[in-house]
Amino acid sequence: MKNYDVVIIGGGTAGCSCAYNCGKMGLKTIIIEKNGCLGGTMTSGLVVPVMKTGNNLINIDFYTDLISEMQKLGAQITYQDNPGWFNPELLKIVLDKMMIDANVDILFNADIDKANFSKNKILSLQVHAGYSSKILSVNTETIDTNNTFTHKDDILSVCIDAKYVVDSTGNLEFSKKINCEFLENSDEFQPMSLRFIMGGIDLKSFGQWLLSVDNNREVTTVEEIDGQVHLSTAYTWDTDKHWALANYFEEGFKNNELKKGDVNYFQVFTLAGMPNSLAFNCPRIVKNLNPNSSKDVSVALIEARQAILRIYDFCKKRFPGFENAFISNISDQIGIRASNRIKGKYIYTISDLKEGKKFKNPVLISNYPVDVHSRHKNSSTLELCGEYQLPIESLMSADFDNLFVAGRGVSADELSQGALRVQANCFAMGEGVAKYIKKHI
Repeated sequence: MKNYDVVIIGGGTAGCSCAYNCGKMGLKTIIIEKNGCLGGTMTSGLVVPVMKTGNNLINIDFYTDLISEMQKLGAQITYQDNPGWFNPELLKIVLDKMMIDANVDILFNADIDKANFSKNKILSLQVHAGYSSKILSVNTETIDTNNTFTHKDDILSVCIDAKYVVDSTGNLEFSKKINCEFLENSDEFQPMSLRFIMGGIDLKSFGQWLLSVDNNREVTTVEEIDGQVHLSTAYTWDTDKHWALANYFEEGFKNNELKKGDVNYFQVFTLAGMPNSLAFNCPRIVKNLNPNSSKDVSVALIEARQAILRIYDFCKKRFPGFENAFISNISDQIGIRASNRIKGKYIYTISDLKEGKKFKNPVLISNYPVDVHSRHKNSSTLELCGEYQLPIESLMSADFDNLFVAGRGVSADELSQGALRVQANCFAMGEGVAKYIKKHI
């Protein structure tokens, strides 16, 4: 049996931050990741950029080091006073290196079969891994295979002792497997999105055209940084503000270039170290689909990829600079804004957030707005707020004393979760958990 101080299930935003900080503080740490790379929404999900969340942040060591490491590979830029613009492909390499530097073990293409526990404490995990009867960490150290067995298809289960477990799987697959209590979801789910990247775009031409049709710098911005054009623009079908691109999307719908669902949301950004490319924060699927259901997620993925092709054809036809554009990357995972949420030792509420309630052990300080998407026109919420804190108790399972949840599955009501779920806040959650564990181990 291999013994670890901390076992982190899920190597996404919160999981990477937690693992890196645990490793740097000398805790024996492993990440169990079901996919083949770290980063979650940032890499497999193509979610760019990391949004700004305030000026009085805490637990930012991971994010600070992440920016520094990305800069070394030309994978980061600061745009519109935000250093969180990154290259999602190079970030995969950066995260591997950071975990190696922190002496964190990584097990890719692996999942948890089951957990052994006594009353309110998890004792060990049975890890299910494929490909080889030798499980290797990033440091090429073979995990002790006592209490293991090999199947005929050479898939191995390994028993790992865990002092603390962190569920950073997003949908809380591990917590569900061990029957943790969840907070109740409404019957109306936030729409899922599937991001993609297009290359071969003349960004100078497109940027000049954008500036000529849209004078709202809260929506459309264009800058030249180190000789490269960087820009962002957006449009939604909501009528709360004037969208300069509205007429183009309405014409596209009338001419059967786009379907009704295609015109509900459109947003594009440039990328660090990827000249002539744009990252698309769309399509957003407006069917009421459950992100906790494999069947519904499959429906969303299929419909989204079909929509991507229509948006691609539309952009080539309607927008200057797209004449030679091509689809270069489609996200490997659907973008989920809210799914399962754990019942923690403290349930954070929208009243806590709006009142700026102070806590003894905060894991984050933020002013990111309450951002809850709706599949209905003029029904989304984007509400600015003052500075707020989140307590460590909202990341502690109510059922197990050594189980933490870091990420969008936080113990919070649906409205406050809409502010807490963004990447920078997830970084702080993971780091806050790591520091709490170090203090109490």
